[in-house]
Amino acid sequence: METETLRPLAAREFAEIRTLARRAFGLDLKPGKEELVAARLRRLASSAGCRSYQEFYRRVLEDATGEALAAMIDALATNHTAFLREPDHFDFLRHTAIQALGPRRDLEVWSAACSTGEEVWTLAFVLNDAVPSRRIRITGTDISRKALAVAERAAYTAERCAGLPAAWLSRYFAREDGAGQAYRIRPEIRAQAAFFRQNLVEPFALRRRFPLIFCRNAMIYFDAETQQRVAASLAAALEPGGYLFVGHAESLTRCSLSLEYVRPAVYRKPLKREGGWSRSS
Repeated sequence: METETLRPLAAREFAEIRTLARRAFGLDLKPGKEELVAARLRRLASSAGCRSYQEFYRRVLEDATGEALAAMIDALATNHTAFLREPDHFDFLRHTAIQALGPRRDLEVWSAACSTGEEVWTLAFVLNDAVPSRRIRITGTDISRKALAVAERAAYTAERCAGLPAAWLSRYFAREDGAGQAYRIRPEIRAQAAFFRQNLVEPFALRRRFPLIFCRNAMIYFDAETQQRVAASLAAALEPGGYLFVGHAESLTRCSLSLEYVRPAVYRKPLKREGGWSRSS
């Protein structure tokens, strides 16, 4: 087999890949992740005909197209997600955030680490239920091209859709025959979302501000310095009065930001700019 010609990952090789991953997309590969890195890059290195991870690392650096680096990012990025993940965020969105934002014709959301799209579509379902008369626009971004391809197809197996309310399955999905992808997002809902590749550690391509930003379970993979930088960029992308949602395993209280703590994993940009942190009632 191809993998039998690939030498085991050496400590120096892991250090080089770790440095590249941190510089290129903020991933903090701590010591102890050697087996995971070797497993995730083994197929890429072997299919490229490399006999060592050092050779694979050099090829990534020498590839002027950036395709080798993009493939490495796809292999190392964690794309775990699900419909209705951390459901209390969606309850807060439905019952509090939408009302606090006030009446507006357009309601825009940025899903800043959307992975394979389940978060985007959950947002679409919640918003269409709550404010059906408004024009809903959702931007989904992720660093992984592989994950974005799944999101753009907007088709999911019955297993992935298990646990969704029956009303959502009938209202927002079309059933597909055959094995594999069993449910597809209906065209009118699919038209509400657009997907782009965005590396969160690089300058944002999106130049407008959003009233709602979801960036959940991405910053846990960053070191403290990168977390501060990304969180500051996300705060700048919020409109005054807008809400930022992060994962429940994440906290921004150690970051220096002009955001109000609202509740665990929810922050708000003050309508009037205020320095430091304040706790909303």
